[in-house]
Amino acid sequence: MRKTLISVMTVMTVLWLSACDMLGLGPDPKIIQREAEAKAIGGACRYGMRGIEDCYTLNKGINKAAIFDGWREMDVYMRENKIEGIKAQIAPPPPTPPKPPAVPASDAVEEIITEAPRKAAH
Repeated sequence: MRKTLISVMTVMTVLWLSACDMLGLGPDPKIIQREAEAKAIGGACRYGMRGIEDCYTLNKGINKAAIFDGWREMDVYMRENKIEGIKAQIAPPPPTPPKPPAVPASDAVEEIITEAPRKAAH
């Protein structure tokens, strides 16, 4: 009787512990979300006709393996369905205005000293 009770208890414990979600031991939802976003970025890069290296460069700090999975899945999907990608266009940054030449401090002081009497005379 005792052996049967112990075996039943053991089986029940194993079954109860096999349901990892009950214990909260399942995968972290944040990790799953980050991987899904990285796959979406990879797919968007492929649809935007960007190379995988360009996609890595534009998205630093994101899981490269997940980006590649998304890029590869989109590549297979586009080839099977004969879909042409759309050329991604990023506007170039506005040109920076040229800096005026630096005036040495001694020349700037001399200008101020020589201009001050002229302004007072007017």
